[in-house]
Amino acid sequence: MAGRKRALPKLVEAGRGEAAPPRRQNRVNLVELAYERIEDLIVNCELKPGRFLAIQDLQEMTGFSRTPVHQAVTRLANDTLILVRPRHGVQIAPIDLARERVLLQLRRDLERFVIRLAAEKSSPTHRNQLLHVARVLRERRDGMTAGEFNVLDRRIDRLILTAAAEPFLHHTHIKGDANVHTTIDCHLAVLDAVANRHVAQAMTASDALIDFVDSMFDTMEREVDPSLLDCSLEPLIPNPRKDT
Repeated sequence: MAGRKRALPKLVEAGRGEAAPPRRQNRVNLVELAYERIEDLIVNCELKPGRFLAIQDLQEMTGFSRTPVHQAVTRLANDTLILVRPRHGVQIAPIDLARERVLLQLRRDLERFVIRLAAEKSSPTHRNQLLHVARVLRERRDGMTAGEFNVLDRRIDRLILTAAAEPFLHHTHIKGDANVHTTIDCHLAVLDAVANRHVAQAMTASDALIDFVDSMFDTMEREVDPSLLDCSLEPLIPNPRKDT
């Protein structure tokens, strides 16, 4: 369970019978783990958009103490995934499709910039790791769920950023299993181009990925129930109550 201290074997110096003092857990690592756990809950819709919670609720859900959870919430608020509501706790940010679509267009040049740098600067180690992820995606493509893809997507984010040596975020997390295959194919095109240092192809693949995400907005705007984007909204048609 997250937050539980892991039992470590005792280390004994040669010729001495005293165990070495236990290592202290790195607070930064705890904050990162808390951040990733809460982000997973949001991306997988276990924490629904619009939901109100207290910090204590997040502590219980993640297993982390107040300090790393509070710092993780601050980071998530900066990333606009969480809204801090004074005297009311925190709220999982409702999804504003119009805003997200505008931001996606603003991201296009940023994505191309990061992908280009990754293709130009990637080391042999980076390229080997990218090819490994691409191989896993190909082998598991047909049976991969959106949740499983999102786990690999975070790893792809880190690899691309490390290869590019730039502090920008490359996020294309998806919800639901629809269009997973197309999403995987778009990411494979990016991975292959970057791993082979094909700069022009990498930028084209980045544009194709953004275009695909943009194409999904029309469908979401037409078909997605608004209460799925903000659970604080009242349903348009309440569920009929059964008489007992």
